[in-house]
Amino acid sequence: MIQTVLVANRGEIACRVFRTCRDLGISTVAVYSDADAGALHVREADAAVRLPGAAPSETYLRGDLIVAAALAAGADAVHPGYGFLSENADFARAVTDAGLVWIGPPPEAIEAMASKTRAKELLGIAPLRPEDVTEADLPVLVKAAAGGGGRGMRVVRELAQLEQELVAASAEAASAFGDGEVFVEPYVENGRHVEVQLLCDTHGTVWALGTRDCSLQRRHQKVIEEAPAPGLPGPLLDELYERSAAAAKAVGYVGAGTVEFLVADRRAHFLEMNTRLQVEHPVTEEVYGVDLVALQLAVAEGRALPPEPPAPQGHAVEARLYAEDPARGWAPQTGVLHRFEVPGGVRVDTGYVSEDPIGVHYDPMLAKVTVHAPTREAALRKLAHTLERTVLHGPVTNRDLLVASLRHPEYANEEALDTGFYERNLPALTEPPKGGEHAAVAAALASASSGRGRFGGGWRNVRSQEETRTYGDHEVRYRPTRDGGYEVTSPEGVRVVEATPEAVRLEVAGVVRNFEVTAYGDTVHSGGHRLTARPRFTDPREQTAPGSLLAPMPGTVVRVADGLAVGDRVTAGQPLLWLEAMKMEHRVIAPASGTLTALHAAPGRQVEVGALLAVVQTEAQEEDPA
Repeated sequence: MIQTVLVANRGEIACRVFRTCRDLGISTVAVYSDADAGALHVREADAAVRLPGAAPSETYLRGDLIVAAALAAGADAVHPGYGFLSENADFARAVTDAGLVWIGPPPEAIEAMASKTRAKELLGIAPLRPEDVTEADLPVLVKAAAGGGGRGMRVVRELAQLEQELVAASAEAASAFGDGEVFVEPYVENGRHVEVQLLCDTHGTVWALGTRDCSLQRRHQKVIEEAPAPGLPGPLLDELYERSAAAAKAVGYVGAGTVEFLVADRRAHFLEMNTRLQVEHPVTEEVYGVDLVALQLAVAEGRALPPEPPAPQGHAVEARLYAEDPARGWAPQTGVLHRFEVPGGVRVDTGYVSEDPIGVHYDPMLAKVTVHAPTREAALRKLAHTLERTVLHGPVTNRDLLVASLRHPEYANEEALDTGFYERNLPALTEPPKGGEHAAVAAALASASSGRGRFGGGWRNVRSQEETRTYGDHEVRYRPTRDGGYEVTSPEGVRVVEATPEAVRLEVAGVVRNFEVTAYGDTVHSGGHRLTARPRFTDPREQTAPGSLLAPMPGTVVRVADGLAVGDRVTAGQPLLWLEAMKMEHRVIAPASGTLTALHAAPGRQVEVGALLAVVQTEAQEEDPA
């Protein structure tokens, strides 16, 4: 019987495993980096052990330190979560060699399947060798042999780009997983990402717990997942289950695992087997009424599964909330999550609570919000409604994108599902939400009324001068009235019903709307809108020279283009350097063709958002230096 579990992970998945352990009466141990010293998973564990440092390579990827932590804390079992060392066979062996229970598959099964190249060979699928790729093979996908989550993956559409993308993918894979091996495979356009959840015990029982559709992805990382995968014909479902079970049996698999396929033209193309619990496992749990972590623990204790899994019921959809800006290349965001409140009645898996900081070292996922309903249509509607009413005060998030995606007619049409959804629809999905101008009015009046009573002031004999406040692209003009209220002159057609520092009621075209307003410095959250107050006068110190390339996010410079030096000619779109932030690499490209006149980046340099990285003097500036 397992008494104490150490979770060799952090954040949301550590908190999720701890929750099941508490329900089962099992004690818990957390490990944490210096950057995570105050994190929720540390606060929720019964005991916690520090891993000195902040980078994953110094902390969560150090198997020796984690095994030592388990022994020091008196744990008798280790759960790896997902990511980090969860698919590392050497770590699994180190755990068992130390006399601890490994809550996962045998190391031999991990070795067989964790490397995507070896998995394909095992199943008789030969990967495409990079040196053999021709124009006829394009597009191709460069992919990390170890790990997942979209890291170490690049789509190549031009043969001339293959070599540089191989280097970039290898560097990212080495940083994320400690293994820089990459391979190449054909890239199937407009396919569906479908996977099968497996659970196997040590007595020969293999459960196929249905399918999941994970087609809505950005940068090859999943955003919205659902179970079961809708609209798959019976014969294809049978094939998916049979091939998945065969893969598990071929390697003597034990525990929870997932086999992933790309489905196109009603044919299933094997992608990989993930020898761990998946991020999106909650949708399967909701549909089958099971606790996969509890079942992992039971299997690790040697208990047998029932001959057949429970019957599925209804439909579940999960959305991943990220601290990122989809309109700016999915750039990750940092800062304090001042308020985080999700309406009740739904499942929330998270590693954050209000007032927690969002740092630069790890994945920017804030939470997974999952709903279960009798039908897919009902689940989509409920999840969109829940997210729309979620209070998120702090950095920019993808919440509005998620709501728009769930309500998009193309996503509602199960026959139109494919991985190209965001490539086709991102510009429309990232348009500013409606009502921003009225949210700006509410923000302006809340600010004006601060400390001035219910309407912000008393009777005045002289008509007050008009005031102007600007939030983003919205300019608001108003003046106090003699009855202590406000008159809004721009935008037109707005009548102020009530204004206090925390709440404003506006009437527009006969409809009264309420706005809760909270300000954090220059950032204002007004009625679900996130606004940035612009100063009345620009600080000259904040001005930058034309052609300046500023860091879009805090991070670390990991590479500079080979041979790049001041004075070089560069072309528009040419990659100049790469930043690593939140476990992803981000290219910084030349905004236009011209001459590189300054370069303030070197590998290893830590930069804050807005830091000057380089300056490109464009051809137009060269022709007209004035």
